[in-house]
Amino acid sequence: MTMLFVREIEKLKAQLVLMFQMVEQSFTLACKALSKGDLDAAAEVVRKEPEIDEKRVDIQEECFKIIALHQPVASDLRFIIAALKFNNDLERIADLAESLAERARVLADRTAHAPPFDADAMAGHVHSMLSRSLDALIKLDQDLAMAVLEDEDEVDAMHRRNYDIIKAQIKKRPDDIDMLISYLSISRYLERVADYSTNLAEEVVYIVKGEIIHTE
Repeated sequence: MTMLFVREIEKLKAQLVLMFQMVEQSFTLACKALSKGDLDAAAEVVRKEPEIDEKRVDIQEECFKIIALHQPVASDLRFIIAALKFNNDLERIADLAESLAERARVLADRTAHAPPFDADAMAGHVHSMLSRSLDALIKLDQDLAMAVLEDEDEVDAMHRRNYDIIKAQIKKRPDDIDMLISYLSISRYLERVADYSTNLAEEVVYIVKGEIIHTE
């Protein structure tokens, strides 16, 4: 293993961590926009999206360059393959953050209503999963990654409860259907962010152990 190869792997990891931090910041801003009706936060999420897309392309090109020049094997190859998957999943989380910000904008234009479910609690749970996935990557900590996997079922259960709540509310408050559908979309977006956070944690396990795992 050459020093050049080691430096390029470290550079790739640093870029991946930066991408992770950019996406987490966008998700944090989107949650703030939802919780506080903060339209400036929502606008900042939309503004950051092109920067995240550009970073995704840079990381992808870096991965392909390392593979072409160094033909890595074993754990190094696993890391690069995982980095490509990380990169794509992070970009999708950024897209979902933008969708959450757009829902926040829509809801801010409507008469204030109490949310039909505790969106802040769900967002906090999902944010915790995302943050711990980042910690697991930085530390290459399998135990941290496995803890994220264990939380996915709780978010799925939240989404199912939210669906039932909103379905019942639509029957009682048909005039509020647009607002309620927006909240159903929010619940779905949060559930999807949790799914991608789980994917990220699975990739950490793959890097560390070389095992491909999938949660049900």
